Amino acid sequence: MPLPVALAPIASLALRYGAVALAGYALARQIDPGRRCQQAEDAHDRLDEGVTLRHEPGQANTTARFRRVLRLGEAGPGLEIDASALGRLRVRRV
Repeated sequence: MPLPVALAPIASLALRYGAVALAGYALARQIDPGRRCQQAEDAHDRLDEGVTLRHEPGQANTTARFRRVLRLGEAGPGLEIDASALGRLRVRRV
Protein backbone atom coordinates (compact mmCIF):
# COMPACT_ATOMS: atom_id res chain seq x y z
CA MET A 1 0.00 0.00 0.00
CA PRO A 2 2.68 2.57 -0.81
CA LEU A 3 0.31 4.45 -3.15
CA PRO A 4 -1.24 6.81 -0.53
CA VAL A 5 2.22 7.66 0.79
CA ALA A 6 3.39 8.63 -2.71
CA LEU A 7 0.33 10.85 -3.25
CA ALA A 8 0.83 12.82 -0.03
CA PRO A 9 3.50 15.22 -1.40
CA ILE A 10 1.49 15.79 -4.58
CA ALA A 11 -1.71 16.40 -2.64
CA SER A 12 -0.06 18.93 -0.33
CA LEU A 13 1.43 20.75 -3.32
CA ALA A 14 -1.95 20.80 -5.09
CA LEU A 15 -3.64 22.11 -1.94
CA ARG A 16 -1.07 24.89 -1.59
CA TYR A 17 -1.40 25.99 -5.25
CA GLY A 18 -5.19 25.79 -4.98
CA ALA A 19 -5.15 28.11 -1.95
CA VAL A 20 -2.97 30.63 -3.79
CA ALA A 21 -5.25 30.48 -6.85
CA LEU A 22 -8.34 30.98 -4.70
CA ALA A 23 -6.77 33.97 -2.94
CA GLY A 24 -5.78 35.49 -6.30
CA TYR A 25 -9.29 34.99 -7.67
CA ALA A 26 -10.87 36.61 -4.61
CA LEU A 27 -8.51 39.58 -4.88
CA ALA A 28 -9.20 40.01 -8.60
CA ARG A 29 -12.95 40.09 -7.95
CA GLN A 30 -12.56 42.97 -5.47
CA ILE A 31 -10.45 45.26 -7.70
CA ASP A 32 -12.47 47.75 -9.74
CA PRO A 33 -11.72 47.77 -13.47
CA GLY A 34 -9.83 50.88 -14.48
CA ARG A 35 -11.00 53.34 -17.08
CA ARG A 36 -9.16 54.44 -20.19
CA CYS A 37 -8.87 58.18 -20.81
CA GLN A 38 -8.20 58.84 -24.50
CA GLN A 39 -6.58 62.23 -23.76
CA ALA A 40 -4.06 60.55 -21.46
CA GLU A 41 -3.41 57.85 -24.08
CA ASP A 42 -2.75 60.54 -26.70
CA ALA A 43 -0.39 62.38 -24.34
CA HIS A 44 1.64 59.18 -23.83
CA ASP A 45 1.76 58.61 -27.62
CA ARG A 46 3.12 62.14 -28.23
CA LEU A 47 6.10 61.65 -25.89
CA ASP A 48 9.56 61.51 -27.45
CA GLU A 49 11.78 58.57 -26.59
CA GLY A 50 14.15 59.22 -23.70
CA VAL A 51 13.88 61.12 -20.42
CA THR A 52 13.17 64.83 -19.94
CA LEU A 53 13.08 67.03 -16.85
CA ARG A 54 11.70 70.55 -16.65
CA HIS A 55 11.31 72.66 -13.55
CA GLU A 56 9.74 75.98 -12.73
CA PRO A 57 9.39 77.70 -9.36
CA GLY A 58 7.34 75.35 -7.20
CA GLN A 59 6.92 72.59 -9.81
CA ALA A 60 8.98 69.92 -11.56
CA ASN A 61 7.81 67.84 -14.55
CA THR A 62 9.36 64.67 -15.94
CA THR A 63 8.61 62.46 -18.92
CA ALA A 64 10.08 59.15 -20.00
CA ARG A 65 9.48 56.80 -22.92
CA PHE A 66 11.07 53.50 -23.88
CA ARG A 67 10.16 51.75 -27.15
CA ARG A 68 11.80 48.55 -28.36
CA VAL A 69 10.97 45.63 -30.65
CA LEU A 70 12.29 42.23 -29.60
CA ARG A 71 12.48 39.47 -32.22
CA LEU A 72 13.26 35.79 -31.99
CA GLY A 73 15.61 35.19 -34.91
CA GLU A 74 16.08 37.23 -38.09
CA ALA A 75 12.45 37.20 -39.25
CA GLY A 76 10.84 35.45 -36.32
CA PRO A 77 7.90 36.55 -34.22
CA GLY A 78 8.34 39.89 -32.51
CA LEU A 79 7.15 41.70 -29.41
CA GLU A 80 6.91 45.50 -29.20
CA ILE A 81 7.46 47.09 -25.79
CA ASP A 82 6.25 50.68 -25.35
CA ALA A 83 6.56 52.05 -21.81
CA SER A 84 5.94 55.69 -20.96
CA ALA A 85 5.51 57.74 -17.80
CA LEU A 86 4.49 61.27 -16.93
CA GLY A 87 5.27 62.78 -13.56
CA ARG A 88 4.70 66.04 -11.75
CA LEU A 89 5.83 67.20 -8.34
CA ARG A 90 4.22 70.37 -7.09
CA VAL A 91 5.23 72.03 -3.81
CA ARG A 92 3.16 74.88 -2.40
CA ARG A 93 3.23 76.62 0.92
CA VAL A 94 -0.21 76.63 2.57
